[in-house]
Amino acid sequence: MSSEIIDFDDIDVANRAKQLAGGTTLEVAQRCFEWVRDEIDHSNDIGAQQLTCNASEVLRKGHGLCYAKSHLLAALLRANAIPTGFGYQRLYDDAGDYMLHGYNMIHIGEQGWYRVDARGNKPGVDAQFMPPREQLAWRGDGPGECDYRINLAEPLPQLVRVLHSGLTVAEAWSFFPKSVPMG
Repeated sequence: MSSEIIDFDDIDVANRAKQLAGGTTLEVAQRCFEWVRDEIDHSNDIGAQQLTCNASEVLRKGHGLCYAKSHLLAALLRANAIPTGFGYQRLYDDAGDYMLHGYNMIHIGEQGWYRVDARGNKPGVDAQFMPPREQLAWRGDGPGECDYRINLAEPLPQLVRVLHSGLTVAEAWSFFPKSVPMG
């Protein structure tokens, strides 16, 4: 089902999903993943200051943080009838603090749930689509880091609130949750 954030019923999102359709579930999933990873910029990588959140907004603006890019990937996959969820990692960042990183879970037939990270590659980051082997942007296994290994149907509301806050990318970092609330 389409939602406010994963708005695959938006005409532009629906049209892009149709352009990426065709073939097996695995082929469509890979095409959608690679398109978001490679064609939608990560806001930090291009110095963008405007936050994006909804899949349609990410598509129109052409950029988003990892969370927003995962929203667009989910919309494209769900528009192509591929079940998709959201997963998160707590990572240690360059500023010496923890941050929450978002990725997607895709259901691929008999293989089941498969994790992908459409954050976007750059030096030191090499996320790939190679089922059954997973290759996320980061491992999430350093001191104090955590890969929650959860599969949520919708993005974390705490993240969505910050993405919709009107803050700049730089201002928003201190307001993003540093972990996934459990319970």
